[in-house]
Amino acid sequence: MLLNKSSPLFFPHPSKPRPTSINPQATNLHPQPSTLSHTLHLHPQPTPSAVHRHAHPPPMTVGQLALHPCLHHRPDSPPSRSTLLPLFPHPTRLFFSDSHPHPTASHPHPPASQTHPRPREPPLHRDPREPPHPRDSPPPRLGFPSAQGAKMEVCRRVHGEEEEAVKGKNKEKSSSQWQSVKNGVFFSVFFSVAYFLLHRWREKIRTSTPLHVLTLSEILAVVSLIASAFYLMAFFGIAFILHPFLSRTSDDDLQIITHPLPSSPPPLPKDDQDVVRAVVSGAVPSYSLESRLADCNRAAKIRRAAVEHLAGRSLDGLPLEGFDYESILGQCCEMPVGFVQIPVGVAGPLLLDGKEYTVPMATTEGCLVASTNRGCKAIHASGGASSVLLRDAMTRAPVVRFSSTKRASHLKFYLEDPHNFDSIAVAFNKSSRFAKLQDIKATIVGKNLYIRFSCSTGDAMGMNMVSKGVQNVLAFLQNDFPDMDVIGISGNFCSDKKASAVNWIEGRGKSVVCEAVIKGEVVKKVLKTSVEALVELNMLKNLAGSAAAGALGGFNAHASNIVTAIYIATGQDPAQNVESSNCITMMEPVNHGKDLHVSVTMPSVEVGTVGGGTQLASQSACLNLLGVKGASKESPGANSRLLASIVAGSVLAAELSLMSAIAAGQLVNSHMKYNRSSKDITKIVP
Repeated sequence: MLLNKSSPLFFPHPSKPRPTSINPQATNLHPQPSTLSHTLHLHPQPTPSAVHRHAHPPPMTVGQLALHPCLHHRPDSPPSRSTLLPLFPHPTRLFFSDSHPHPTASHPHPPASQTHPRPREPPLHRDPREPPHPRDSPPPRLGFPSAQGAKMEVCRRVHGEEEEAVKGKNKEKSSSQWQSVKNGVFFSVFFSVAYFLLHRWREKIRTSTPLHVLTLSEILAVVSLIASAFYLMAFFGIAFILHPFLSRTSDDDLQIITHPLPSSPPPLPKDDQDVVRAVVSGAVPSYSLESRLADCNRAAKIRRAAVEHLAGRSLDGLPLEGFDYESILGQCCEMPVGFVQIPVGVAGPLLLDGKEYTVPMATTEGCLVASTNRGCKAIHASGGASSVLLRDAMTRAPVVRFSSTKRASHLKFYLEDPHNFDSIAVAFNKSSRFAKLQDIKATIVGKNLYIRFSCSTGDAMGMNMVSKGVQNVLAFLQNDFPDMDVIGISGNFCSDKKASAVNWIEGRGKSVVCEAVIKGEVVKKVLKTSVEALVELNMLKNLAGSAAAGALGGFNAHASNIVTAIYIATGQDPAQNVESSNCITMMEPVNHGKDLHVSVTMPSVEVGTVGGGTQLASQSACLNLLGVKGASKESPGANSRLLASIVAGSVLAAELSLMSAIAAGQLVNSHMKYNRSSKDITKIVP
């Protein structure tokens, strides 16, 4: 049966048979094109019960149903399946037509126009006495008993459910009130009889009456005391005993990571699959995909698929999409198959040299950012910190060999002669307009000579710049020392990415000192310790303890933590945290012991604001947050020097906070709270 807003909607009368199908033509309910707003298909099914009892109910149109107060949708929009279902009894199935522009509800029965053929036309010459065919008879008219009955039928279930919900809430409320009354009664009984028995016990002691002789009232009091005690223990004790088990179960549930992992890349096209097979077979080298395909993103997808095939393991947890692989070509990483995500937090504001800085830190260690932030708060509350840049020079030390030690000493004396420095500097400075040779030191080991060149490199970290300058100088020296044999451009006397005394003593990169005076009240209120405790702990831990361990540049609490976190966030070389973390932390009482003077001396902070990973979008954004993005146009090298000072200031804040936590005995508790993961990665639900 097809219905529109102007067509009456009827339910079957119980006294008439219910048809198995409804003929649209026989019912004369076809919607007119001019008035059709939406089409409904109604398929009645046989049922033993009748819906309504009246014989001739007035009709109710679909438009009237749409305006019914129990339906919560706009009258000018077609009623949805969920809003119309309460209007019809269970035997009726309702769904929208496929021609309706709104989404349709699925139904096992197709529309009537598709399932029921047109009625068979009666024969032209049929015997009038012959009874008509059942299919030629129109179906019985359907109707409501009354408008009021229809409304009652519509609202019955809605109001019934609301009444049930209200009854349930009232029942729960009354039960809770009754439970409170019972608890109050038992509490009163418990304390009353306890007081009564204690009073009787004192009376018996005073009158020398045996305690085991009990009166009837005392027996009732003892029974009441035991009963109330059992009730209270059962009511409160069971929940207390089960609490650890319930909490453990809840924690176990929370350990399962239910969020979806990054979606795996879509299947590769056929052409890319052919390239994958070529890479797997060895016909095409994996490193040559970028040059062969001229598409870095496509090369990364193909290489990833080949790696998964060769390794027999999935890389679904490693993101691939959303990264510009063109930006790292020939600069940051070769043969990429994805990228790793590291959270970035911010500490601060760090008040350094009169300016505030919000410090980005990329780390997976809990408590690190929070601890640094607390140190920044203490520094800010005490008036800020100040920094001094002592030296700015990157180093490179080639190793050359001569036939004898005497011949090697000739070159050593030549290089250290001030009269020859200018000619050597001219050859060195050809490598870059920012490269400025500052110093040359040489040391002999047997017949081998190690030459350590130091130069400023502007806003770049400068390794490539200084290496190119060293090559120019070696070519220049070959003219006067043709017997010099260059063994290597780097002889580890530099020294790069290794803990070494030469960097600790001579420095490498930026040599920075940062200091602050922390007020005594700030030490107590913010750092939760005392000046005396910090001074003693620093002497025994950072100085004497590190010396006992034979530390080389490690006279600090955790400078490497902060250096590495800032390096990753700002695109520095994380491996250079080895020498960049060289730091000695000093703490001394000042102002008659009321305040604390704290300082960090870092002789080899290696940073840059141009080149390398600083060109990547995320790292560039972190540099921009600090105000040191790119090269300084006004003063070359100013941005990199400022970044080194910010690193030292952040280390100062972190040293202050960690030492305070150790002095106050808070280290273990804070790490148990913020740096202990209970998630089991083996239970990850994809």
